[in-house]
Amino acid sequence: MKYYAKPLNKLINELARLPGIGERTAQRLALHILSLNDKEAFALSDAIREAKETMKYCSVCGNLTDTDPCAICADTSRDSSTICVVESPKDVLAMEKIREYRGYYHVLHGVISPMDQKGPEDINLKSLITRLQNPEVKELIIATNPTIEGEATAVYIARLIKPSGIKVSRIAHGIPVGGDLEYADEVTLLKAIEGRREL
Repeated sequence: MKYYAKPLNKLINELARLPGIGERTAQRLALHILSLNDKEAFALSDAIREAKETMKYCSVCGNLTDTDPCAICADTSRDSSTICVVESPKDVLAMEKIREYRGYYHVLHGVISPMDQKGPEDINLKSLITRLQNPEVKELIIATNPTIEGEATAVYIARLIKPSGIKVSRIAHGIPVGGDLEYADEVTLLKAIEGRREL
């Protein structure tokens, strides 16, 4: 992009590195940021800096937090008999939005992926094993994504934990609410049939 000044080009390139942001969206965001008044622009940069400096991973569950332990781990009113295993902090946010699950979480920070040279030692599994030594824990809910890597990780964790006597369950997968059967692929339909429940 030779037609942009160097600082603007640098801003566009940095924004384009964010997930889900293409070059055109990065251009629009950069131009919008430059159209902000100084107070708004500096408030944005200060928020980014503050978040980067103060956010850390919870020493208990691995979720992003500004306090340790995080607010969820510190909440004694939650159900200590269940731990929900998720891939990333954004999955904790998604689960919390449904307001039905009242147990604790464990964030893996990735999945087992031989193609990317990521094995069990590369994700947050050791601290999960330590947490499962607590006799209060009765069920582990595995909520990894329904990808090949997510499934492989779920199976690995289930095989690792089952001998301990802790119940291991997997979130259901299948047809989304509002979806049409005719547009679902074979794997989705198979998962929906396998995950059926009695009414």
